[in-house]
Amino acid sequence: MTVKKDLKTTLMDKVPFYNSLVKPVHFARAVVFGVRYGFPGRKLKVIGVTGTNGKTTTCFMIWKMLNESHRKAGLMTTVAYGYKRLQPELNHMTTVDSRTLNRRIKAIRDAGADYLVLEVTSHAMEQFRTLGVPIDIAVFTNLTHEHLDYHKTFENYRKAKCKLFKKAKYGVVNADDKSAGEFMRSSKNYITYGIKNGKLRAKNMKLGVDGVEYSCGDINIKTRIPGEFNVYNSLAAVAVGQKLGLSDEEIENGIGALESVEGRMTRVEGGQDFTVIVDYAHTPDALEKVFKAIPEVDGRIISVHGGAGRRDETTRAERGEILGKNSDIVIITEDDSRDEDPEKIAKQFIEGAKKAGKIENKDLIVELDREEAIKKAISLAKEGDLVLLLGKGHEKTILRAEGAIPFEDIKVAKKYLKDRIREIEEQKKKEEEEKKKKIEIEKKKKAVIEKKKREEATYGNITE
Repeated sequence: MTVKKDLKTTLMDKVPFYNSLVKPVHFARAVVFGVRYGFPGRKLKVIGVTGTNGKTTTCFMIWKMLNESHRKAGLMTTVAYGYKRLQPELNHMTTVDSRTLNRRIKAIRDAGADYLVLEVTSHAMEQFRTLGVPIDIAVFTNLTHEHLDYHKTFENYRKAKCKLFKKAKYGVVNADDKSAGEFMRSSKNYITYGIKNGKLRAKNMKLGVDGVEYSCGDINIKTRIPGEFNVYNSLAAVAVGQKLGLSDEEIENGIGALESVEGRMTRVEGGQDFTVIVDYAHTPDALEKVFKAIPEVDGRIISVHGGAGRRDETTRAERGEILGKNSDIVIITEDDSRDEDPEKIAKQFIEGAKKAGKIENKDLIVELDREEAIKKAISLAKEGDLVLLLGKGHEKTILRAEGAIPFEDIKVAKKYLKDRIREIEEQKKKEEEEKKKKIEIEKKKKAVIEKKKREEATYGNITE
């Protein structure tokens, strides 16, 4: 870690109420960089999306829908940012610091965008990162326990999210979420959506392995991304589209045009006879939703997951239990351990997995090197199995005590899939050769028997 990060970490550990004490610094930075870049957010119509899970996919759906309908929209999310050509987001940060945020917004506006779809976190709201960025539409996806290491209580976490709606002109609220009322009360004007509740309601749902279909009034939505949670994500996009005056056809075509979001239920293909899926799920709610969304599996489910250091540790055992209940084999590994002991983190996951009935060194494996863990999962996979690589999704680095190390779940999976395919092909070749040998042996045996029968048939014959 750098000296700057070491100092910050020490202060966070030793100084009570550190996060509150530095708020004036965050505010001052936001003002300085807002002024430096001319408050560029004021020149765009900004759609801010917040919630615990689903933010990124919802942002991509809205962004795609706007651009497909010839509205010029930029994007800033956990995965990528930009206008016409998206750049991968390399920082492990959803809403970047105020300097980077304003610089990027200015670049997006200068490139010709009229809209900006912005993923907004609770940290960003508490630290004034979006100061001077007017929010035309605020979208709420859902709320479950996360970031309590920072906010301390769920109530504080929810209040931070609600700040986005207090500054927005219009709110789009998931009516099926338990916290919906707080977001509605924080909105000046709003619309609700949901499956069970809400003004915009999904009807005639069909959940498939390649996407979801449903109707919402006269609109018929068909996504290319599976999972019931993408019914919710796309409903939020429908609400935004209607508020911005898009036609039913533009909404349908725009949402349907989004093929995938990197690291969100991403299938890794390599010609194997089993399935590999990479997903960013790293909260209990997100894990539950992934297991609910996966297609029927003929074989076993092999899950690879770990916990980030210096992040809400109260959910680690719970996540371990969820993995244990829903997987045939659980492999506990590292995530962004930062300066926290990976073994300590893993023990909390192991505790939960054992509670679900998993037995260490049998169906519970601990491999703290994430690359080795992925390699192990792929080597164990057989025809019809499903390998789930959970927690890091699209991320391009892994954060260890020594700093950021290049690492991508998808790339690593592809690397070992090649090796696995080679093994499978060699095994098949070996089996074919053994099969041929057996056939040859059987032919020889049969020829010997036939010869013997012919010889025995000539015994006692009289010849002249």
